[in-house]
Amino acid sequence: MVKVIRAKLHGLRVTGADLHYHGSITLDPDHAEAAGLYPTEFVDIWNKNSGARLSTYIIYGAPGSRCCILNGAASRTCQVGDELIIAASADITPPELYALKPRILTFTPMNEIDQVLYYEVFKSPAREFDFRIVDTKANRPASAHNYANVDVRAIRADLKDKGLADTEIDAFVQKFLAR
Repeated sequence: MVKVIRAKLHGLRVTGADLHYHGSITLDPDHAEAAGLYPTEFVDIWNKNSGARLSTYIIYGAPGSRCCILNGAASRTCQVGDELIIAASADITPPELYALKPRILTFTPMNEIDQVLYYEVFKSPAREFDFRIVDTKANRPASAHNYANVDVRAIRADLKDKGLADTEIDAFVQKFLAR
């Protein structure tokens, strides 16, 4: 058996911390469902700002709230606005890697889902277990760049304000942000 990633929220920002609430992390159920995370499931959490690492379980907040609230002792590990990586794992045998497609969500600074990716393990001519990241929208290997910190909606709005047509905006985004 090997322990592998099963689902991940990457770059989700902390919206609150409640020391006096039962220990857990409160997530928007829409985010959790989109990634395949379940209520009461244990997850590992890595704070990109402080380097803190912890393990706790998921509870659901209000749908559509885009919340990410650390509760109990976990609240001591973060500040509002910190970027987190939240990961669920599974124990599987190596041959099961071919069927597992971990879903990875990246987020805008406002905790809106930016990208929906998945990890794919496949057999290639070079190796028994090869790896790629696939963009679910394009159904092709994702770019090597992660633009989770870029607010694409704001860029689109700015270009629209400058008078560019939708086709020109799409071409710009494809050229500069979808590499």
